[in-house]
Amino acid sequence: MPLTLAKHAGFCVGVRKAMEKAFAAAEEAKEKQIPCYVLGDLIHNDQAVEKLRQAGVLRAEHVEDVPAGSMIILRSHGVGPDIMEACEKQGLITADCTCAYVQALHKVVREHSRMGLPVILVGDAKHAEVTATAGWCEGTCLIIENEEQAKSMPLLKKALAVSQTTLPEETWERILSCIRERVEELTVKKTICSATAQRQAEARELAKKSDGMIVVGGRKSANTRKLYEACLSFCPRTILVERGAEIPPHLYKIHTEYIGITAGASTPDWSLKEVVTHMNDMEKDMVLPEETVTEMPLTEEEQCKQDFMADIEKSFVRIHNGQTLTGTVVQVTEDEVCVNIGYKSDGIVKRDDLVDTDVKLGDEIEVEVVKVNDGEGNVILSQRNIINRKAWEALMEKFENGEYVEAVGKEAVKGGLIASVDGVRAFVPASRLALRYVEKINQFVGQPMKLKIIDVDKQKKRIVASRKDVLIEESASEKAAAWEKLAEGEVVKGVVRRFADFGAFVDLGGVDGLIHVTDLSWGHVKHPSDVLAVNQEVEVKVLSLDTERERIQLGYKQLQPKPWDNIEEKYPIGVILERPVVRIRTFGAFVELENGVDGLVHISQCALTRVNKVEDVLSEGQIVRVKVLGVDPAAKRISLSIREALADEAIADDLSVEIPGEELDLPVEE
Repeated sequence: MPLTLAKHAGFCVGVRKAMEKAFAAAEEAKEKQIPCYVLGDLIHNDQAVEKLRQAGVLRAEHVEDVPAGSMIILRSHGVGPDIMEACEKQGLITADCTCAYVQALHKVVREHSRMGLPVILVGDAKHAEVTATAGWCEGTCLIIENEEQAKSMPLLKKALAVSQTTLPEETWERILSCIRERVEELTVKKTICSATAQRQAEARELAKKSDGMIVVGGRKSANTRKLYEACLSFCPRTILVERGAEIPPHLYKIHTEYIGITAGASTPDWSLKEVVTHMNDMEKDMVLPEETVTEMPLTEEEQCKQDFMADIEKSFVRIHNGQTLTGTVVQVTEDEVCVNIGYKSDGIVKRDDLVDTDVKLGDEIEVEVVKVNDGEGNVILSQRNIINRKAWEALMEKFENGEYVEAVGKEAVKGGLIASVDGVRAFVPASRLALRYVEKINQFVGQPMKLKIIDVDKQKKRIVASRKDVLIEESASEKAAAWEKLAEGEVVKGVVRRFADFGAFVDLGGVDGLIHVTDLSWGHVKHPSDVLAVNQEVEVKVLSLDTERERIQLGYKQLQPKPWDNIEEKYPIGVILERPVVRIRTFGAFVELENGVDGLVHISQCALTRVNKVEDVLSEGQIVRVKVLGVDPAAKRISLSIREALADEAIADDLSVEIPGEELDLPVEE
């Protein structure tokens, strides 16, 4: 089993210096007899962190947790200026272990942001290095994690593009090409650590010619994780371990296999050496020297008995822990089921590990070997392990394919929700439960939901999932489908969702459109609620579509009859009506005949006698009787008279009334 160790494996220069500086700070703190703290994890490697703890370095999450006058070690991923200021304000002695590449990144971001350039930072938004770098930006900072986010970022005239120092170069180039399409003048600064790029290139070449790859490092380390992903793309039998004990047996069972070993930049030398030593020791253990034993000759009877037992032994199957077999049920009791698996002893399945609870004698069932020998010669079997394993494998397939899984909320815990996905425990962080902040997580307990798996711990068989990702993707899909169906001039159905002073928003099945207040009615509308109601289903006309700004202008009045159509038939000359006064002007009063249609009563037609001011005889809201004197549909004017309506009433009552004639010069209301 040839082993090849990558040339550039283990601590990079920056991490090595950070560790040396941290141990030196711990010694200095001891000499000064003051406490020594590290803010967060110095590097993402549990073994290195443990070494620091043994050296007397305490861990603090926040600067405020560190007593004044203490020594504080700033991690290699760097911190923002706010942390620096807080340390100084609290009188802490700082040992800055920030990587030189990260410091250079901070400097570039600070200088260009001061010149007014927005900063586009490509990397993991949750990574300590990225959050610290964003703190050095004195203006707008956009954090881009993938190509989709780059494609949907706002259009910019000028900007600076930089990256997380451990980002793979091919990922940087793909995202950068998308960013170039959104920025007119882009300044690009390559801030990827050269050691990272060299390490990843070397690991890929080693993975191409290896039958198996071992990547050594902490699972929380971004550079180790990316190294693992790079190797996995060329060598399917790639594993990520922190120590030799985690290496599965199948990697050293075949002597002819070619095994490659590499390690992340935050992997200590002693950790890497332990894994290599473990692999070498295992290979030696597998090739045992033949022992020379002097045996006494067997009698004929003993030889026959030995041959007979050997023949019987050959007739039995060989089994091992974790093996899946098909056996026949030979005995059923209240607590267990006995299964013949063709081995020298039958296997036992406890009722708790039985999935087929109604099994009977003679049934063939699939079982997994849990223990070949429980100490009393019994083979312990399980059906449930098979179901759990198949469920896990199905989940992993969905995870790799980006598919959704069905789940049920089980328990509200600190920071999120525990859900069950086909019997597998899944944690849904509170920030991933809904599109907006969820105050009462208990409302999801017992509720079925769709989730997307976003992280997996294969060793502990635990998953982290997101309901928010599902909602976002489904919303985006619905929105895209809705936009495809829309066209200007079409009449569509929708549901009124909310009001604003300027109009009503209508859900068109994935996208919202706006009915402006002027498009609600042919008449004057003070507020949209005067015409429509929330959750009311309406038919609207698509007036305009702006796909770039994602705006849809809708019309409601356009589907309603125009009030001035057939106006002469509705209000013939001479007809007398009762209607309200809606507006008063110096030259007369406007009377509303119907919504959208007003008529003018000239000041000379407001009463039987001469009127100096309209307000002397009329008021807004007053119901009056008017007579239609004239209708002009083209000019949208209707002349009305209160005087003639009163005169007609007087004539009808046989009263003698003298009505002076006047020529009317009717003004137009602007």
